[in-house]
Amino acid sequence: MPRVNDDALDCEVVTTRLGARAVRDRLTGELMHPVVGPIVEAERLYVAPSRLRGRLAEPDPRPLVLLDVGLGAGSNAIGAWKASADRAGGRVLEIVSFDRSLGAIALAVDDANAADFGFDGASRAAALAVIDRRFHDAGHARWRYVDGALPGTLSSVDDAAADLVFWDPFSPRANPDLWTVRSFAALLRVCRAGATVHTYSGATATRSAMLLAGFAVGLGAPTGDNKWATIGAVDATDLATPLDGRWIDRLGRSHAAFPCDAPADAIDRIRSAPQFR
Repeated sequence: MPRVNDDALDCEVVTTRLGARAVRDRLTGELMHPVVGPIVEAERLYVAPSRLRGRLAEPDPRPLVLLDVGLGAGSNAIGAWKASADRAGGRVLEIVSFDRSLGAIALAVDDANAADFGFDGASRAAALAVIDRRFHDAGHARWRYVDGALPGTLSSVDDAAADLVFWDPFSPRANPDLWTVRSFAALLRVCRAGATVHTYSGATATRSAMLLAGFAVGLGAPTGDNKWATIGAVDATDLATPLDGRWIDRLGRSHAAFPCDAPADAIDRIRSAPQFR
């Protein structure tokens, strides 16, 4: 196993109830990509809904900048990396991964686990380089790791730099600071026009926090049990299924409607958001 430090000892590989392999964080008890496993979930909730492959094919000389918030075991980042590698021409993909530890990805790329987590050949070499040197450039894609606590580490990103965001930190129970109005406002600063944000969370408070921060918000991919992931967008026209007046009605009846730092007039501010007018 790549030796990052003792952080890798805080993680373990387990089997989900559907038989997929996943990394569990021993400190929080949270499972990274639960149920269907990391390879399937990365594609279903992040790579496909973000239209990553189509956006890489756009006639734009600028790199496509992806912020990978919550690197974890590296599944979302490596899903994007492989999508970039499996094509000819188009835009360069620039991945910026954020986390407080490389322990989970170090465990995932270990010889015993790499195949279960989608690391093989060039993709595994890329992950090992990021673990060792915090950066890797393969021509079609560049991958950089930023260590430290969010949202503070977003200060390393220029204004209006990001095209896509995969927002995949631990849940609000384990990581409450990353599901607030403050965090999503810090994220909005670094998103350019046309940017979209993709997260597994379908919680009402998550969607409220994004709306209060200034994002337009809509439904993402289904996650099971009649629940859906969430997509935020700088421009509401980039949402296939925006939240509508029916969601506002449910918001008024919710017992967990808002993040901890919501203003007193939160519901009025949300009702006046452009997408609900």
